[in-house]
Order: sequence, then structure tokens, then C-alpha cells
Amino acid sequence: MTTTIDDLLDKIKTLESELIDEIQNQQDTSSYQIQQKKVCFENSVIQQHKQHLQRLLDYFKAAPIKHILSTPIIWSVLFPTILFDIFVSLYHSICFPIYGIPKVKRSNYIVFDRHYLNYLNIVEKINCAYCSYFNGLIAFTQEIAARTEQFWCPIKHARRISTLHSRYQHFLDYGDAIAYRQNKEKIRKQFDDIKERT
Repeated sequence: MTTTIDDLLDKIKTLESELIDEIQNQQDTSSYQIQQKKVCFENSVIQQHKQHLQRLLDYFKAAPIKHILSTPIIWSVLFPTILFDIFVSLYHSICFPIYGIPKVKRSNYIVFDRHYLNYLNIVEKINCAYCSYFNGLIAFTQEIAARTEQFWCPIKHARRISTLHSRYQHFLDYGDAIAYRQNKEKIRKQFDDIKERT
């Protein structure tokens, strides 16, 4: 049964990777190039983008009042998020080397590249940066937590969970005390399958 689960999890990981690749491949990259992580557009595309730029006054006129009024609530989350980021990053940089856990590459999760889009006004660019940071930080933190859980408590749950993190397939079956005592140390070091994007 464990073999079937491992096979399914491997297929899911492979399909997820293929999906990401396919989404990336479907993008029309003929108008830009990525050079040293910087997105460079052709001049004709930049000019075309600027024609679709919405002026700030028009942007605010078109925005529903409820969106404008809720903005302070959205942005109030930024301050605890930055604090959370600091503590997670400190834990990651100090404890992972101590435990021998491979570090998570932050730039694979937190990506800022929408500011190169000249059809976005300054407010839209700031909003995009906020979303990139917040969602990237959550994904980065989930991977840190997954590797931490594999090191400290690699046991599957008895109850059904709604989503699996990247390390769950390495965990031991719930309630199998013998396997836990025999294999815990081996699983703590089982990170050979990690291949970070560069």
C-alpha cells in the first residue's frame, strides 16, 4: 500500500512540475528576454504597453469605493508579515545548518518581476509586489516547515488533510511505533531528492 501512495505522490510531483513548465512554455516570450533575472522588453513592446497604462486618476475613479475603503485592512497585514518573515528567516538560517537540513532557496519562491510591465501604473505595481511577496513568503515558509516536520515529526496524519506539502511522502505511517523507532533517524536525513532551481 505504501508503494502505491509513494507512486501516486511521485506522479503528483512530476505532474505539478510539468504543469509549471507548461504554463511557463505557453507564455509568449517572443517580446522579452530574461537577462540576469531582469526582464527586458523590445522597444516596440514597451511603447505598446505604455499605450495601455491607466492613469492614476482614472484608476481611482474606476475603483469601487468598497475596494478603496478596505485597502488599509489589506495593507495592515504587511507589518506582521515582515515580522513573521524576519523570524522564519532567522530560524531557517540558524537552525537548518545545525540540523543538517538543506536550506530553501528563497528566490525560488519570492519572485518580483511584474514591475517591468509598463502597462501597470504605480499603484498596480505596488499591489503586485505585495501579492508576490506575501504568496511567495507563504510558499517559502511552507517548504521550510515541511523540511522541519520531516526532521522532527515525520509521521503521517490519521485524519484526512486537504493538501500535502513536498516532504509528506517520506513520512511514516500513523500508529506504526516500530517503524518510527527504527526509521526516524534515517528519514531525518532523507533529503537527497531535493533539487533546487537555479
